[in-house]
Amino acid sequence: MTDTLTPVLTANWGDERAWTLPAYAEQGGYDALDVALGMAPEDVQTMVKDSGLRGRGGAGFPTGVKWGFLPPPDPENPKPRYLVVNADESEPGTCKDIPLMMASPHTLVEGVIISSYAIRAERAFIYVRGEVLHVIRRLQAAVREAYAAGHLGTNIHGSGYDLDLVVHAGAGAYICGEETALLDSLEGRRGQPRLRPPFPAVAGLYASPTVINNAESIASVPAIVKNGADWFAGMGTEKSAGVGIFSLSGHVKKPGQYEAPLGITLRKLIELAGGVREGHELKFWTPGGSSTPLFTQEHLDVTLDFEGVQAAGSMLGTRALQIFDDSVCVVRAVLRWTEFYKHESCGKCTPCREGTWWLVQVLERLEKGDGKPEDLDLLLDQCDNILGRSFCALGDGATSPITSSIQYFRDEYLAHLEQGGCPFDPATSTAWAESK
Repeated sequence: MTDTLTPVLTANWGDERAWTLPAYAEQGGYDALDVALGMAPEDVQTMVKDSGLRGRGGAGFPTGVKWGFLPPPDPENPKPRYLVVNADESEPGTCKDIPLMMASPHTLVEGVIISSYAIRAERAFIYVRGEVLHVIRRLQAAVREAYAAGHLGTNIHGSGYDLDLVVHAGAGAYICGEETALLDSLEGRRGQPRLRPPFPAVAGLYASPTVINNAESIASVPAIVKNGADWFAGMGTEKSAGVGIFSLSGHVKKPGQYEAPLGITLRKLIELAGGVREGHELKFWTPGGSSTPLFTQEHLDVTLDFEGVQAAGSMLGTRALQIFDDSVCVVRAVLRWTEFYKHESCGKCTPCREGTWWLVQVLERLEKGDGKPEDLDLLLDQCDNILGRSFCALGDGATSPITSSIQYFRDEYLAHLEQGGCPFDPATSTAWAESK
């Protein structure tokens, strides 16, 4: 498909009361479920695998392959299987799953039913960030509608397949976006990452085989089942198939969600978003949220797929494209992100718990102009002692904006020391500031 924007997940967002079952059914909602129930579960898995769908939550692991990691049932020690949807969207800049669940929750619900059938699970969970109460209520209403219509419960569509779906509200911890911390939270414990192995596919929720997928990944399944694996694989790039929701925020004229094939460039997306605000130029941006290394204007033509972004030195992540123009102080922005990671560290491991605290101390000194040039090397040394040594990816993510900002904007850090403070006016960097 050669169209720039390819609305699949977002196709019905503008419909009247798109979040209700009648509106969803009018657009062919739950037709894919009938198709899936007419297939063997293994064939549904194969279709998803052949489509090339990769995890949309950041890591980009092939979804169908992940489903295949579940061990075969043991007749001597039968255990239930679970599907858990990670909808704990919490990273700064990431804002794709919440609008998806608000606009079309039944897309996700249908995806949950088909995916659960494919892995032979009879109970599924959608874990949602606790602060987004409006999203939780909308999801719960969609689940009630699905039960009433016979899409959930016992003997779904007369197929003999049973499924119960629970919408679970978290307590607002960023760490619970890490899949094993999410499982601990779902079991009623404090959300902290687990030691692996065993991996969730073998011993996940309640020590049973569990598949954990991002909300967008699961919501993509109905369209694949309905249109075929080749249809999905025909979009995007060879190794990064399909479409994805790109979230543009910050200094663009029309921020929002842009669903396009993987492999599009930021230059094209900014063009679709009306360009950077008048009187300013692009300075830096995040390709996948605040935990990914920064890019600059020189990366405008990097293909936004897993391989292209990685080759350029960052990660596609959640495709959270935060756009910062030349009015923004990169030191101040990086400090704000680091304060977030310091606050959200679960405290389980020393490198992350202590390291993020020290990163904030040094960055605060630099931003105020009280530091020394050697503090830049100290920051890099601290990052080196956190990267790859923390219990989960939170610590690694905290170092990414620091190391990349020093790589591209070392002179700006030094300017704070030379001028005895920040040379930027923070008021001019607000999204609503008038251009001069």
